[in-house]
Amino acid sequence: MKSFNTFLATAALIGASAISLPALAQAAPAPMVEKTMDKPAAAGEMTEGEIRKVDKSTKKITIRHGEIKNLDMPGMTMLFQVRDPAMLDTVKAGDKVRFKAEQAATGLVVTEIQVAK
Repeated sequence: MKSFNTFLATAALIGASAISLPALAQAAPAPMVEKTMDKPAAAGEMTEGEIRKVDKSTKKITIRHGEIKNLDMPGMTMLFQVRDPAMLDTVKAGDKVRFKAEQAATGLVVTEIQVAK
């Protein structure tokens, strides 16, 4: 008798899951999530920051920055690549700057930088 009850319980579970599978197949697809990489920097929108380190040998720069709106990123200190290594000749550690950054396939890249006046 116990094995018959187990059989009925198993059959009920299998039947319930078979009924729910077609319902799942008809469910609406999940909405697409917008990727940050697809967001171009807004024209004229620059972020304020302070240069912490310039590393010409690796073509990278460390910046303590405020919120980067086009990347939906809070303020922090982080390492960036630079699009043009000549940018590194225009700044030094301690400089207050305004810059633009974007997400590239290789990571976050500074695309424009200006020493703040």
